[in-house]
Amino acid sequence: MGFLNNIMDSFNSAEFTVAGNKKLKSISRDFKRDFGLSLVFYKGNMIADDNLTLAALNKKTSLNVNTTSDEEIKIKGNMKVKAVEKIFKDTFGTKVQIKDKSAKKLIDNNISLGDAARENS
Repeated sequence: MGFLNNIMDSFNSAEFTVAGNKKLKSISRDFKRDFGLSLVFYKGNMIADDNLTLAALNKKTSLNVNTTSDEEIKIKGNMKVKAVEKIFKDTFGTKVQIKDKSAKKLIDNNISLGDAARENS
């Protein structure tokens, strides 16, 4: 069934773009809707205020968040958790963690979003 799940995850239509002017809570809500998992943004080592936009978060961190990036983040169900977290760090300079639907338990970095969603549904 693992092989079939991987094929299904690669064709999963869940994918979205993240822009610097979008609020963190909107990005997190869309992520939960599409993947059934929580996406948590951090300001340093503290959870960021979800009313901030990525651009506003940039003003409150020491990292330079590239909010003018023309890159489009496309996230699919077959991507590993660590790859998704790295995309946010590399593109926007912000730390994110992927947690279960209730945002209480961290998801293993070495499994795909699709597998994590199935395990935590």
